[in-house]
Amino acid sequence: MQTAVATAKVWIGGEWRESDAEGVFEPENPSTGEKLGREFPVSRWSDCDRALTAALEAAHELEQIPGEKIAAFLDAYASELDAGAEAVVQAAHDETALPVSPRLKDVELPRTTDQLRQAAAAARQGSWRRVTIDRQKNIRSGMAPIGPVVVFGPNNFPFAFNGVSGGDFAAAIAAGNPVIAKAHPLHAYTSQLMAEAAARALKGSGLPAATVQMIYKVNHETGLKLVSDPRIGATGFTGSKGAGMKLKHAADEAGKPIYLEMSSLNPVVFLPVGLKENTQKWAKELGDSCTAGSGQFCTRPNLAFLIASDATESFLREVATAFDSREAHALLSSTTRDQLHESVQALKAAGATIVTGGRNLPGKGYRYASTLLRVTGKTFISAPHKLQREAFGNEVMAVVVADEDELVKALDQLEGNLTGCVYSVASGADDGLHARLEPVLRRKVGRLLNDKMPTGVAVSPAMNHGGPYPATGHPGFTAVGIPAAITRFTALHCYDNVREERLPLFLRGE
Repeated sequence: MQTAVATAKVWIGGEWRESDAEGVFEPENPSTGEKLGREFPVSRWSDCDRALTAALEAAHELEQIPGEKIAAFLDAYASELDAGAEAVVQAAHDETALPVSPRLKDVELPRTTDQLRQAAAAARQGSWRRVTIDRQKNIRSGMAPIGPVVVFGPNNFPFAFNGVSGGDFAAAIAAGNPVIAKAHPLHAYTSQLMAEAAARALKGSGLPAATVQMIYKVNHETGLKLVSDPRIGATGFTGSKGAGMKLKHAADEAGKPIYLEMSSLNPVVFLPVGLKENTQKWAKELGDSCTAGSGQFCTRPNLAFLIASDATESFLREVATAFDSREAHALLSSTTRDQLHESVQALKAAGATIVTGGRNLPGKGYRYASTLLRVTGKTFISAPHKLQREAFGNEVMAVVVADEDELVKALDQLEGNLTGCVYSVASGADDGLHARLEPVLRRKVGRLLNDKMPTGVAVSPAMNHGGPYPATGHPGFTAVGIPAAITRFTALHCYDNVREERLPLFLRGE
C-alpha cells in the first residue's frame, strides 16, 4: 500500500499553515527524471491576500525598528544556514542536479551567507539612506523602506538568488521591508528548508512575525495580481524575459516599481592578434564558461565575435572538440531542455549553422549536447533580432565577421546585456581596435570586462549586475552589490520644516 504524501505548508503571518491550494506539484530529480516524493501547493489568491495583509502590518512595525535589530536577524539567518548546510546542499543537489562540490557547498552557499552578512553590515551602517540635510532651509531627506516586497526567485540559483535568501531578499530586508518570497518550483524543498532557517532566526529577533513569508507557486493570473496589488511596495524578479515582461506590464499599469533581471547573451569579442597567440587558451576558457553548470548562468556567453582568419577556424575547432569531449551534465528540467532545443533550432532557421551538438542526449534525466553554432557577420547584421534569441544552457554562437568595420556594425546591433567582454593581447597590439570597439560595446552592457569570462558575479560594493533592456527593466540599478542593490527597495522621504522631535531617527541631529 502506497503511503500518501503530505503536502507542504506555506509560511504566512509567522505560521506554517495549510495552503488554500488549487492544486499541487512534485519536484523532480533532473539527473534521473524521477519524482522526489514531495508535494507542494499551488496557492490561490487567498494565500497571497493573507500574506499581503500581514506584510503591510509588518511594514508599519519595521519602520520603527532600528537597523541593528534588522542586522542581527540577517546575521542570525546566515548562521542558521551555515549550521544546516549539509541538509540544504543535499536538497538543492537533488532538485537541480548541480554538483555538491564545488558549486553548491563551496561556492554558492558561502556566497549567499556572505551576501546576507554584507546586507546586515549595511543595515547597521545606514549609508544606503543617502541622508541630505539643508539646515538653512530646514529641509531634510533620505531613503526609507518602500513597503512590502515580493521576490520571485529564478530556477538556476537555489541559494544566491532564491526568493527567501538571495540578493533581492537581502537588499529588501536590509532596507527594513518585509518580504513575500515566491519560491521557484524547481527547488521547492530547498526553499522550504531555507525558510525554516529564516523562521528560526526570526524567533527572539524583535522583528514582526511576518517580516518573511513564503509561498511556493501561483498561476499566471495570481502572479500578475500580486505584483500590482496596492499593498505592495515593489517587486524583484529574476527569470525569463517572457515572464518578466508580463509581470512588468501588470506592475507598470498599477504604478508599482518592479526590478527585473531577464535575458542576456553576454557577448565576448576575441581580437585577432591575441587570438592567434592564445588560440587554445581562449578556446578552453570559452568552453569552460559555456559548460559550467550546463551553461545555466545569466552571465554565461551566448555570443562570440571573431574576425575571419586561420586562427579563428582553429579556435572554433578547439571549442567544438572541447564540447564533444566533455560529458554534458543535467539541465534543470525537461522544460529547460525543450526550450534550449527550440532556441537552437530557431537560430538555425535564422541563418546559423550547427558546428556540433544541437540535440537531446539519450539516457535518464535531461541532458543536451553542448552546442556550437556559427553565423557570418553579414547574416547577423541582416537579422539581429532573430539571431539574438537567448539559448539558456550549454550553447554558444560564433559570429564570424569579415573585417573590423563589419565587427563594429555587428556590435552596434546588440541589444542590452548584463555583460560584455573583450579579449586582447597583453602586448598592446590589439589596443587600437579595442579603443574603437569599447565605446560601442560599453553602451550595450552593464558590466564591461577585459580578458576574463563573465560567468562569475562577485558580491562586491562595486559590482553591477544589471544593464540595458532586455537584460533588465532599467539600466540604473543592480541586483548584486551592497549597498547599491538596497536602493531599489527604498523611497525618497523629504521633510520640510518638520520639528526635530517629529523627524525619523535617521534624520535628527547633524
